[in-house]
Amino acid sequence: MQTIGYIGIGIMGKPMVKNLLKAGYPVNVYARRQASIENLCEDSCVVYDSPKALAQASDVIISCVADTADVEQVLIGADGVIHATRPESIVIDMSTISPEATRSMALQFSRAGAHMLDAPVSGGEIGAIDGTLSIMVGGAETDFQRVLPILECLGKNIVHVGDHGAGQVAKACNQILVAQTMNAVAEAFLLAQSSDVDAAKVREALLGGFAYSKILEIHGQRMLEGNYQPGFKAHLHAKDLRIASESADANECRLPGADLVTQYMNKLVEQGDGELDSAAIAKLIGSG
Repeated sequence: MQTIGYIGIGIMGKPMVKNLLKAGYPVNVYARRQASIENLCEDSCVVYDSPKALAQASDVIISCVADTADVEQVLIGADGVIHATRPESIVIDMSTISPEATRSMALQFSRAGAHMLDAPVSGGEIGAIDGTLSIMVGGAETDFQRVLPILECLGKNIVHVGDHGAGQVAKACNQILVAQTMNAVAEAFLLAQSSDVDAAKVREALLGGFAYSKILEIHGQRMLEGNYQPGFKAHLHAKDLRIASESADANECRLPGADLVTQYMNKLVEQGDGELDSAAIAKLIGSG
């Protein structure tokens, strides 16, 4: 089987590596924080001290780190993957970053004789643990087909959206929908509570109709309980909304609803709640 090099052993990365190991793939890992990989050593991962060293020993390299600058550092930085990719190797970036930066890096890898796919994910920590992530892929169809068996170890809804950057655009759309739906759920609960109606019963009723959504089901319950232990942290959601806003600006596209919910998410981070789940937006709306 192809040897996989995995960069970024965080909330999402650790269970994704475990699922690759369960499927029988040899996995090399690199993490900037040693503590991130301690438990993985028991699972027979080979640990490397740089992205370049990892790339030299891997056929397919997956990165899943926080932001555009982090991806650029591990993929095309001074000690990055690009300096050691094998001929015809494939780099899969599963981070959520700028579509424009993705296209630039894909071109650089092409010039180096390698291939790149952008494949951001949705589904949070639970989806990563269960191997049920939604994966949105941009890049060449032939490259997508080559790594599809690997992606199928990590997710269930896997869609090749289009050329380089298309996966990142799809993820930006996803984050806009999630944030605005969480805002709508929080406002609905606020209306119920202000009317002396049980918001939990309202949620129960709405789950059976057209208002049903995973957000209402999962994050609605979080809001009712005030349980904001992160599956996806607010500061990362704020970052994703910033990327969506930048892409909209680049395409001269107005997104007024997204702009409003971005203000809420930024305020949540500014008041020190960036480590909470992004469903904590309900604290600002008044229903959480």
